[in-house]
Amino acid sequence: MSNYRIQGATGDWEVVLGLEVHAQVVSNAKLFSGASTEFGAEPNAQVSLVDAAMPGMLPTINAECIRQAVRTGLALGAQINKFSVFDRKNYFYADLPQGYQISQFKHPIVGEGTVTLDMGDGKTKDVGVERIHLEQDAGKSMHDQHPQLTYVDLNRSGVALMEIVSKPDMRSPEEAGAYLTKLRTILRYIGTCDGNMEQGSMRADVNVSVRKPGDPLGTRCEIKNVNSIRFVRQAIEYEAQRQVDILEEGGVIDQETRLFDPSKGETRSMRSKEEAHDYRYFPDPDLLPVEFDDAFIEAARESLPELPDDKKARFVEELGVSDYNASVLVGEKESCDYFEDLLSALAEKTGKPAQKLAAKASNWVMGDLFGALNKASKTVNESPVSAKQGADLLALVEDGTISGRIAKDVFEIMFETGKDAEVIVEEKGLKQVSDTGEIEKIIDEVIAANPAQLEQYRAGKDKLIGFFVGQVMKATGGKANPGMVNQLLKPKLDG
Repeated sequence: MSNYRIQGATGDWEVVLGLEVHAQVVSNAKLFSGASTEFGAEPNAQVSLVDAAMPGMLPTINAECIRQAVRTGLALGAQINKFSVFDRKNYFYADLPQGYQISQFKHPIVGEGTVTLDMGDGKTKDVGVERIHLEQDAGKSMHDQHPQLTYVDLNRSGVALMEIVSKPDMRSPEEAGAYLTKLRTILRYIGTCDGNMEQGSMRADVNVSVRKPGDPLGTRCEIKNVNSIRFVRQAIEYEAQRQVDILEEGGVIDQETRLFDPSKGETRSMRSKEEAHDYRYFPDPDLLPVEFDDAFIEAARESLPELPDDKKARFVEELGVSDYNASVLVGEKESCDYFEDLLSALAEKTGKPAQKLAAKASNWVMGDLFGALNKASKTVNESPVSAKQGADLLALVEDGTISGRIAKDVFEIMFETGKDAEVIVEEKGLKQVSDTGEIEKIIDEVIAANPAQLEQYRAGKDKLIGFFVGQVMKATGGKANPGMVNQLLKPKLDG
């Protein structure tokens, strides 16, 4: 487990971390209106009268957002609350047209759950989830459109967010990064948030405090709206060190909200931290409490796909994929889908069970495919070689048509041209030579051309068999069947 400590003049300090993740709910309409949630529209093109807080407009709950929040809670093994209440959280901000945000306070839709982190080398760590509540997003103030004026874009106003609040269970930037990564993976698998941090559909508020190991919790500062996993780690490192420096000089930490500046790699003060009573929460008089039954929860549960942890366990236990490969493959839904499609197509093409092919297939995806994609700066979805084409290539190796070495050359051409493996093998005459007569003839020529090595081999230098295999492979342009070469070569060398 992570044993992250900050060294100070007065000894070691421990960092205590909790994350509040705002995840935009995947739904076509907003939480309380029918306006579209599509990203990238012209400013103020997706604003209903409800979102703009026109007088007399009443919010109506979007049932799909409720369902998505319940599905998320189930995926995190959390308590689902069949009774929840929407509250008004009162504060003034230029891009908050109502003068309040509709959120949930005392009665959230989802209670306590757990996210299990994969910390490498088979180690895991459980991080508690305190609650998940639904709330509407605010609009966006745009300060760079005019020299004197601030423009307001209300397209995001009213978009449904799940606020996923962790317990203060993390103790290092690495654990916080792993938590955010795992949470994002789960949400993307189940389709409740697209996890696109660059577009702002997932962002994190990071609560950081420091203490001497074993002491009570210190005063925390909240770093708002951090929109990448890398920035979360950097913000924690900077903020924890800042707090240690203040405490070591005899100062006190002010509870406040801070912002992270990625260009400078530092946090800066934004405002003193509000407490719940500052927001004067009260139940929204326009909205009835949300109540649903067990049947609703069970229907949501049945709609869940196989979750990443279950998938990883199946890959390792049933398919014999290595623990490391399985962790990487399930980390991104697209990579996992590609691997499963490839394996299924390969099993169908070769008639062999998936268990016999999975380890080789996972090694190929992790090695050849990911290597080529990284080099070309492409994602799995942009791969010029489809899962079916990859399966066709591996099937040619499996049935002995081409060797593993030749397969690497064929894959390079496939990646560049998008052509099928069989077409390339045919065009370039790359089929493996398995004709025993032809291989014997080449072996005889190689032995005749290397009398000195033959003499050394027969004098006891057994390792020279590798030299002869290499010469035969060279003479056939790597196309001879290696198994057959070994089988035919040894008796001839032994004489």
